[in-house]
Amino acid sequence: MKLLKQGARRLCFPKNRSEYIRVGQDPEATHPGYRVPRGHLAIYVGEKEDDACRVLVPLVYFNHPLFGRLLKEAEKIYGFDHPGGIQIPCRISEFESVKTKIAAGSGGGNMQLPRCWKL
Repeated sequence: MKLLKQGARRLCFPKNRSEYIRVGQDPEATHPGYRVPRGHLAIYVGEKEDDACRVLVPLVYFNHPLFGRLLKEAEKIYGFDHPGGIQIPCRISEFESVKTKIAAGSGGGNMQLPRCWKL
């Protein structure tokens, strides 16, 4: 269990500060000089709001069908009146899988995403 917690902490608090930041954590306080790079947007990924991690996503991902499906699921769960940033309700590992497929140039036309985001 201890190793699992350490692994989860490493996902949310990596040494490379450009990746993840814990929800509710002030990026400037923990990472002085931290900012979202041009062409990226910070979103939150996690099955529950209190377990979500802040992730930087290239803006071009928002036009990809796989990412669009994640956004549709978020819309079904949270609607358009969700306070705060964009929340993708799935495990970080599933989100990383989608990011990898998008980065690899996968069209995603007929691909079925796992229904991991049901709360």
